[in-house]
Amino acid sequence: MPNGVPATVLVVWIAAVIGWGVVAGGLGRGLSGYPRRLALLAHVLTLPGVVLFPSILGFGFLYASIAAAAEWWALILVTRGRPERLVLRGDLRGLAAWLALTGGAATIAAHMIL
Repeated sequence: MPNGVPATVLVVWIAAVIGWGVVAGGLGRGLSGYPRRLALLAHVLTLPGVVLFPSILGFGFLYASIAAAAEWWALILVTRGRPERLVLRGDLRGLAAWLALTGGAATIAAHMIL
């Protein structure tokens, strides 16, 4: 592996980047006008947040990567690739499903990787 990075870590990083891109594409495609700009700005700011927040707390970046990948892929699955559905409809069942799926996926992935 490059620079001694384990394959599982590379898979998590790749899954996180692809998930981030799919969610960004869904936000760009599904919203319009001012809500679109705000959603995309908030989504773009998650990248520095995922990198900087763990370093400020002294917590591992791998944990944040696992959580971010789980969140983005759970969002894609729950909303079927249209993340604006979670916000526009005010669907509490969808929000609960997203949170439960995120928690389960992050827990399982963390136990498998760490």
